[in-house]
Order: sequence, then C-alpha cells, then structure tokens
Amino acid sequence: MTLSLFPEIDRLLIELLRSLLPEDWEKQTLAPQWKIKDVAAHLLDGNIRGISSSRDKYFGESPGEIHSYADLVSFLNRLNADWVKAARRISPQVLTDLLEITGKMYYEHLQTLDSEADAIFSVAWAGEDISTNRFHIAREYTEKWHHQQQIRRAVGKEQILLESEYYFPFLETSFRALPHHYREIQADNHTVIRFVVPSVGYRCDLVRVSGKWTLTDTSEIKPDCEVSIPDPIAWRILTKGISQEEALQQVSLSGETALGMPVVGMLAVMG
Repeated sequence: MTLSLFPEIDRLLIELLRSLLPEDWEKQTLAPQWKIKDVAAHLLDGNIRGISSSRDKYFGESPGEIHSYADLVSFLNRLNADWVKAARRISPQVLTDLLEITGKMYYEHLQTLDSEADAIFSVAWAGEDISTNRFHIAREYTEKWHHQQQIRRAVGKEQILLESEYYFPFLETSFRALPHHYREIQADNHTVIRFVVPSVGYRCDLVRVSGKWTLTDTSEIKPDCEVSIPDPIAWRILTKGISQEEALQQVSLSGETALGMPVVGMLAVMG
C-alpha cells in the first residue's frame, strides 16, 4: 500500500522546503499560475482539507449543484485558488511548520481507515463514482508526489522522487485512469496496448474484453501497440505538465501507433 510511504515523502518535502533560499520560493513551477510557495500552500490545503472532511466530517463550503465532471473541476479550482491567494500572507517558515504538523496528523488519521471500505470521495479522474479507501489513499499519495515533484523540478532536484520506490506507486496508481481515458476508443476484442516506463520497470496492459477496456499487469499476449514513455516525462503527461505535442516527440510507439497516441492526453489529476 502507498500509505506506508506517507511519512517518508512528507519528510522529503520538509527537508526540501527547509533547504530553499528565500528567492527559491518565488520560482515558477509547471503549474502556470503557481510559484513554489503556492504549490507548498496547496499541499497544506490538501492535509487540512483531508483531516477536516475525513476525520472530522466537516466540509465547509458547499459545492452547490454539481451536474458534471466539469462542474466539479470548476468548484475545486475555485477552492484551490482561494486558498492559495489567502496563503500568500503566510511566511515560508510558518508554511513549512504547518506542513510538518498536519502531514503527521493526516497520516495518523489515514491509518485508522478500513482500506476496503467506501472512501469519503471517489477517484473521479478514474471514472469511479465510488472508490475504496485503498484507492483514495493512493490518490492522495499521487497528489503529494506530483506537487512535491513540481517544486523539485523548479529547483533542479527531481531525481530522488524518480527512484522506483517512490515513482512506481505513483505510476501504478495514476495509470488506473487508462480504462476511463480510453472508454471512447474503439478496437477489436483482445486488442492489447502495452504501456512501459522502462527505467523503473513499470508495465501495464490495456486489453479490450467484451467491448470494454480492462487494465492488467499480467497479460502475456503480444501487444498490438507498445508505448514506451521516458521516466522524466511520464509524470508530466499525467499531471498537465507537458503539451501533447511535446510528449509525442519523446514517447516511443510501435505496432498500431494510433492506439497508443491517446495516452498523451490522459490526466490522473482533476482537470
């Protein structure tokens, strides 16, 4: 489970933030509207909002009428923007201290959840209306991972989170969006599309079964298409951190290449 990684990834974040120079906090990240300090504030919001809603059953502002995925994204984007704007009043030192405190609080709460029970929020980017706590916790890990990686990329310290012990769980969770992302892509039954991130040994197969796409990591069938994604851009594809055109220039496609191209438009974040 990803839960065991929370203390370590939080520790790495705090060490990183405490190492930053004052001018580093204003460096631009891959998120167009956010500097490093804004991304750190968003991570703090994730801890606080998670504790408040899941542990305390307190939801604060009502989203009102949500009729579509786009409505939900719009509501979350507004919440995120409001928080980040207010957090610009907080010093980097206080922000880091609060991240350290709330990270421990959130981890302690997540440990109390039944991993197979229904989560308080579904993983909407994977097309689920109801998700288990196991998937919800894994989704929270990907949030912590990719936002920390945005900060690391801005200061040239990316490599540690690209090590397999941290990167593989991020990829394994994020690629669970594949069946939902490919739901409109038509193909014959038994068609296999293989996705590989070679440096960390990640591989999964998307298989067409009874008119639907199914994800597996155990298929031994020769793929109709293989997609090999370099590790420095795999996470960026999944988190809106690279254009589709730039991604296609670096992704290696073999076989029926048209089947693999849609992956560069896949998101494993709300967006």
